[in-house]
Amino acid sequence: MLILSRKIDEKIKIGNEITLTIIEIRGDQVKIGVEAPKNVKVFRQEVFNAIQSENKAASEIPSVAGMDAITKLLKK
Repeated sequence: MLILSRKIDEKIKIGNEITLTIIEIRGDQVKIGVEAPKNVKVFRQEVFNAIQSENKAASEIPSVAGMDAITKLLKK
């Protein structure tokens, strides 16, 4: 892990297309601006974890029930 110190309005570049800017520092909270191409998804870690959990749960739904419903529709 790379650890960097930055002050307000200082930036960090990630590759050629991503820029992080320190917007505000207040106590133990830091506001960071992220400039990235629209095709790059940027999430807070807790949101990313929730998305991963939802995706995993959705993939574990028994497919038999879904296949039964599809079979019934096709028979009509």
